[in-house]
Amino acid sequence: MAFEFPNIDPVAIELGPLVIRWYALAYLAGILLGWKYCIYLVDKYFPNKRPNAEDIGDFVSWAVLGVIVGGRLGYVTFYQPEYYFDNPADIFKVWQGGMSFHGGLTGVAISMFVYCKIKGIEFLRLTDIVACSVPIGLFFGRIANFINGELFGRETDVSWAVVFPEGGAIPRHPSQIYEALLEGIVLFIILFFLVRLKYFREKTGLLTAVFLGGYSAFRAFVEFFREPDFYLGLFWESVSMGQILSLPMILISIGLAYYSIRKFGK
Repeated sequence: MAFEFPNIDPVAIELGPLVIRWYALAYLAGILLGWKYCIYLVDKYFPNKRPNAEDIGDFVSWAVLGVIVGGRLGYVTFYQPEYYFDNPADIFKVWQGGMSFHGGLTGVAISMFVYCKIKGIEFLRLTDIVACSVPIGLFFGRIANFINGELFGRETDVSWAVVFPEGGAIPRHPSQIYEALLEGIVLFIILFFLVRLKYFREKTGLLTAVFLGGYSAFRAFVEFFREPDFYLGLFWESVSMGQILSLPMILISIGLAYYSIRKFGK
């Protein structure tokens, strides 16, 4: 038995020529709630240090730019380079979909590095604070993926399978929900408790390492249940692009954790 995909209009609000999709609202909710959560963390656990609440507010526009530019360029580079090489004008049509988390992460990391250089802020302290809030955006983003009926899972006979409109009449894993739960809720809870421990706050960069490792592990795991992109398929008949891109993140997280623990003592 499988559930029929709920008939949810991907357009949340339509007022004449103004069309607002659930995906746009997911981005907005993730950015606004993440911003407020970062300010909460700064005030409660990093008082009298930079970045302060004002620094976080100033960085929001940098983060948005990094997410959009990095996410789009990452998708173009990693997922459909040949198509966009032949149709370069379509690169700017972000409303048609096509964003890469790994690209967005890279874009935000670059914007954070430049911002910290300009403002004289410790880079890894800012990444620690922002890392704790990222699962909020991941949760809303994956829920929006489900509403859009995209990035669905592989064929399955589990009792909670869903028949997606774009996936044929085949019951499939609701992999978007798996990712919302693991990359969103579970990872948020892990970081929620770790940031409250003095050990993790004093080892600057360690929270960032936990986020990178946690996200990569969860993403690589869910990829076993997610339908591969039709224009890529599986590499070596077993590995997806998402898993390939998650591997360097795991290695970076291990190296960063080692660096943080060694540099900042026991």
